[in-house]
Amino acid sequence: MKFWTDENFNGYILRGLLARLPDLDITRVQDTSLYQSDDETLLEAAAQAGAIIISHDKDTLIGFAYKRIEDELPMPGLIEITQGTPIGLAINDLVMLIGSSFPADFENRVWHIPLNW
Repeated sequence: MKFWTDENFNGYILRGLLARLPDLDITRVQDTSLYQSDDETLLEAAAQAGAIIISHDKDTLIGFAYKRIEDELPMPGLIEITQGTPIGLAINDLVMLIGSSFPADFENRVWHIPLNW
C-alpha cells in the first residue's frame, strides 16, 4: 500500500510510524510538486497514484473525500488523525490499522484516529 501525508502532518507521528514500519511506502506531500495544492487536486492526484492520504484536516479534506465517494470517483482512502491525539496513541493506531488492513479496507472510506475498536 502507498501512503501520502498531507503538508501539515505531524512530523513526530511520521517519524514514529517509520520507526515501527520502516518499509512503509509513505511520501510527504510537501516534498513533491503537490505542495500547497488545494484539497481537490490532492485527492485527485492521490486517486491517480493509488495513495491513501493521512491527514489532520477534519475541516475540508474529509468533505472533499466524501464528495468523491458520492460522485463515484476513485478515492483510495483517507486516514484523519484528530488534532490533539497523543503521539504514541496515533502511532499505535496507525500501525494497527495499516498492519491489519488491505487496500480494499481503505477504498472509498475515511478512517478516524483515535480508533474506536
